Amino acid sequence: MAKINDILEEIKALTVVEVSDLVKLLEEEFGVSAAAPVAVAAAPAAAGAAAPAAAAAEEKSTYTVMLKGVAEGASKVGVIKAVKEITGLGLTEAKELVEAAPKAVKENANPDEAKEIEKKLKEAGADVELK
Repeated sequence: MAKINDILEEIKALTVVEVSDLVKLLEEEFGVSAAAPVAVAAAPAAAGAAAPAAAAAEEKSTYTVMLKGVAEGASKVGVIKAVKEITGLGLTEAKELVEAAPKAVKENANPDEAKEIEKKLKEAGADVELK
């Protein structure tokens, strides 16, 4: 179990792009797909949509900040710099993330952090969505 915990700690230290690459490599190596668990996770969310209006009015506890692209007329360089600052990625990785939009910039962000990231990205000229 200690070995598994060590691996988990290593994964926690990875960037979003690195985790994505790791998942792809694991899928290829073992001939599996991470798509099935995602579909299963979506089912409870659909059930939650049928909840009473009071529950729907509650604020979410975590958000995923999605970069949808660079706003028309905006500088892609500014968006890349903002993504680099927010994620801690290198310049090349930040550029790849921006060019691969729509893409998650930050997952499981608390509401305040998500709104701050959204603000920084919009100021840089990005189209952003909170999920």
